[in-house]
Amino acid sequence: MFLLSSLSSTQGAQAVGMGKESQSVPAAADLFKTANDILGFDLLNVCTNGPKEKLDSAIISQPAIYVTSLAAVELLRARDGGQQIIDSVDVTCGLSLGEYAALTFAGAFSFEDGLRLVKLRGEAMQAAADGVQCGMVSIIGLDSDKVQQLCDSANQEVDEASRVQIANFLCPGHYVVSGGLKGVEVVEAKAKSFKARKTVRLAVSGAPHTSFMEPAVSRLEAALAATDIRTPRIPIISNVDAQPHADPDTMKKLLARHVTCPVQWETTLKTLLNKGLKKSYELGPGKIIAGIVKRMDKSADIENIGA
Repeated sequence: MFLLSSLSSTQGAQAVGMGKESQSVPAAADLFKTANDILGFDLLNVCTNGPKEKLDSAIISQPAIYVTSLAAVELLRARDGGQQIIDSVDVTCGLSLGEYAALTFAGAFSFEDGLRLVKLRGEAMQAAADGVQCGMVSIIGLDSDKVQQLCDSANQEVDEASRVQIANFLCPGHYVVSGGLKGVEVVEAKAKSFKARKTVRLAVSGAPHTSFMEPAVSRLEAALAATDIRTPRIPIISNVDAQPHADPDTMKKLLARHVTCPVQWETTLKTLLNKGLKKSYELGPGKIIAGIVKRMDKSADIENIGA
């Protein structure tokens, strides 16, 4: 079984300099040129030169990660035997925003339609975040029950508008908490008393995968309804329920819920590893997925291909 993880993560995986390597492959470079026409600005310039503050905005970071991830696919395709590897992939998934790159790889929609959806998603999520003090923080060294207890404890000390929840179930000992900024700060302050090894604040705007993103849902639903989503050539595992899907209507419903539902990445990887995952590729900025997979199975064969 092959896994092609089309993206390392949503906001937080971006870094100044991303996309530069892809320019050595014409098909990858062309993706950035096409993106410029759709987005109305020079995406590659922002990716390679920043500034970081601009790249961290959801409006920029989400298209940047999507395009860079698919550019990495073209780098893989350009290798000797690369097309054979791509043809052998039998399941795909992407962490958070990576699901859109996975859908494009699997042929559920075109690169252009996927980018338009990602552009709108970033705009809708940024609009939901504007004026609301939110944040995300990684909690390292606790199991999911302990992280939930940490969230419950923090929520007792803040008002309802500042509450937090687990937004990303990444792997045993690594979970991401998202929500109101005051709640996030309380989580950080309490983490050591719960025996967490460390906390890492993420470079995001807003609180993805929580109810804070509810204002974005209706815009996504409308955009998805107007998008031609086809039956993919291989199954795509949804972040929402950690199940493979191929029905276009089901995928539209899940993608609309995607921004408010926790990412079930731990369950996804456990299922794949239990089914005999033999080789996987992480394509895109960062090495988040490779680290998670190795943490869950030290013998796992996963290769990162950046762009």
